[in-house]
Amino acid sequence: MAQHEVTRPVELLDEKGHIIEEGWARQLHWKYDRDKIKAPWFRKKEWDYYYVLSHEGEYGIGVTMSDLGYAGLFAIAWIDLKNRTTTQVDTMSILPMGKTGFSPTSDRGDVSFRDKKLAISYRLKGNERIITLDCPGFETPDGKRGLSGEIALTRDPKMDTMCIATSWKENRKAFYLNQKINCMPAKGAITIGKTKYTFDPKESFGGLDWGRGNWTYKNRWYWGSASGLLKGQPFGWNIGYGFSDRSPASENMLFYKNKAHKLAEVTFHIDTTNYTAPWKFTSSDGRFEMDFEPAVDRASAVNMGIIKSVQHQVFGYFTGQVILDDGKKLKVDRFMAFAEDVLMWY
Repeated sequence: MAQHEVTRPVELLDEKGHIIEEGWARQLHWKYDRDKIKAPWFRKKEWDYYYVLSHEGEYGIGVTMSDLGYAGLFAIAWIDLKNRTTTQVDTMSILPMGKTGFSPTSDRGDVSFRDKKLAISYRLKGNERIITLDCPGFETPDGKRGLSGEIALTRDPKMDTMCIATSWKENRKAFYLNQKINCMPAKGAITIGKTKYTFDPKESFGGLDWGRGNWTYKNRWYWGSASGLLKGQPFGWNIGYGFSDRSPASENMLFYKNKAHKLAEVTFHIDTTNYTAPWKFTSSDGRFEMDFEPAVDRASAVNMGIIKSVQHQVFGYFTGQVILDDGKKLKVDRFMAFAEDVLMWY
């Protein structure tokens, strides 16, 4: 597999709708313009997904806002690893066609959504990314009802991120532009019922999955992400494959002390008959070798005709070893994170 690094600002698409320079980058160098996508309106896809995990509390939250052309999908998911439960409320908008208001860059632009079921707001204020939530009908398995709160994630503008721009073999006008921002300290609180769950930046961290593209209709992908501290230093990873042609570059990367360490191929070994059985992760370069102990499977299945998905986002604990670019080995012991297997028709 090639590992072409893009190191300078570049337009994303040429006049034919093809990616000008495919590869990976440490910052979002590609200039995205929705109007330059050579595809029907219903094939243009934009999404922002945030996750925040408290390593001490062993709980977390995932928040999705997406505009898929013919539908917008919005979701709030609470993850309780101690009690091995998840709760999700989701809703959708009809024919948003880009009107949701997503920004062409992750560095600016606010976006919000509200209906009778939930309200989500993302705001950027300096180096902070502020997530505000309200969901009166939210109810956990133990009977807590109503969710609200606000969490601020702080990004050091100098920190490395994982960025990738790749296309599909069967249609080079179909592309995937993605930035993952890991290891952002989190501060705030979420109240569910009468219980307040705090996020302290000394131990709580979040990540952003920022994506824009023109996908092919059916895809299956594997993705894993981690953000936290290892011996007092910011540490995490992004691993994944299966979405677009990864010949130019993989999206596999370690983060340590806010610097990126590029990995080659990583393989997920999963018992797909039982997603809460142990997983294993291996790498072609030997630099990411992990055992994964699942705690809870945030499983969901959607069948709305043209929109279908089968998702297993599994939260748990990673144990193993990673190797940095300079050869330094880092031992990982029960590091809380997640990995997923998703089959989707969008």
